[in-house]
Amino acid sequence: MSALEMIYGTPAGKFIAKKMGLTEPPRLRRGRTMPTGPVVLGELEGAGLGREVLTLLGVTPGQPLLDLAENRTPDQKGRQQPPRYQQKPGALLIDATGVREIAQLEGFRQLLRPVMRGLEPSGRVIILATDAAEVEGLEAKAVAQGIDGINRTVAKELRGGATSNLVFVEGGAGAADLASTVSFLLEGRSAFVSGQTWRVGPAKVAHEVSARPFAGRVVVVTGAARGIGAAIARTFARDGAEVVAVDIPQAGDALAKVANEIKGSALQLDITAADAGERIAGHIAQVHGADKKIWAIVHNAGITRDRMLANLDEKLWGSVLDVNLAAEIRINDFLLGNDVPGGFADEARIVGIASTSGVAGNKGQTNYAASKAGVMGLVWAMADELADRPITTNAVAPGFIETEMTAAIPFVQREIFRRTNSLSQGGNPVDVAETLAYLCEPASGGVDGQVIRVCGQNLVGA
Repeated sequence: MSALEMIYGTPAGKFIAKKMGLTEPPRLRRGRTMPTGPVVLGELEGAGLGREVLTLLGVTPGQPLLDLAENRTPDQKGRQQPPRYQQKPGALLIDATGVREIAQLEGFRQLLRPVMRGLEPSGRVIILATDAAEVEGLEAKAVAQGIDGINRTVAKELRGGATSNLVFVEGGAGAADLASTVSFLLEGRSAFVSGQTWRVGPAKVAHEVSARPFAGRVVVVTGAARGIGAAIARTFARDGAEVVAVDIPQAGDALAKVANEIKGSALQLDITAADAGERIAGHIAQVHGADKKIWAIVHNAGITRDRMLANLDEKLWGSVLDVNLAAEIRINDFLLGNDVPGGFADEARIVGIASTSGVAGNKGQTNYAASKAGVMGLVWAMADELADRPITTNAVAPGFIETEMTAAIPFVQREIFRRTNSLSQGGNPVDVAETLAYLCEPASGGVDGQVIRVCGQNLVGA
């Protein structure tokens, strides 16, 4: 039973929620599901890329805004109504890749105003714009940042579980490079990603978007025995991967259950061991075949040892940094530096788990925040170091996710955590998993050195 069902799906839950003045949050569209309404394409001056992307995805754009003069009537108070779309859109894709001037931002107002209350539930606003580093002139660079402000504010004003996200296009990127990102954002896979901005550049190796992108490919998931890790393993398996589920020996029974469920293999391993990388490669070669290589590794394993800094001893400090950050570096170093059976494939995907605590800090989590901010720094540094190889490195930064750990938080405090984001609820483990899977897709080769928050636009660090 989901958290929403527990609170609002029972008489007792509804009674408590009513007494607390809590309204039922929107039900989010999840999974590989497209909007039911049309995908409307809004093209501002200099556009064209968005149409090419939709064509690649087999999406026919819906009807644009109806003629302003013929379809606007005053309301009861004599105020002129905004223009409307012929059919309630399921998504609005705005191609602003040619916008360079302040005056051109008016186009956003015209396109967005009708959908602020007119998108279908769990609708989508997707904005494509040119990265500030790729434009010339102070005004053009300022406008690029202005678009970021539009996106973040629109995400906070949308209703019914709708989201807004901005993708900056880097120099040389074409429709094929953007297809996996637009597909992810249109589908329910991006349910808990809102108000976010990231960049997509040209992929070093081209791949087409696929519904089963990991068929025949090996994916390693650490911390896979339960919670978010188990959801990650299931999501990759759904999309065709041969999953190597890794966790500590103490979690052996739960780990075996997950591995058997997804028809993967289980590896009991303490990732802080000096030879962890070597043992992962050896397991793959032995169990999955000597010709198999790691397509993706998901560094999900992590721990918390929360204390106020005044009460934080050396052991608690060091254990969190070792598991959450240092072990990831050691494993990557071995796999990147050694061409061994069961090692990295030529186009390997490396993804880590950061946190909103690493973005904004969190009281009582100095060690945890340091480790998760470190993951972000690692991603950015590795993207530069691996620039001459077709390997990508990215991370997700979850906000409040409904897990066994968060279920132990007192109800009132937990409900506050749920409500302090634009979607008024906590995320599900699958929301993190879907974003990681998107980053690891073969067609996502143009997404590199990015940290995407999966937090419903959490106000912490927003």
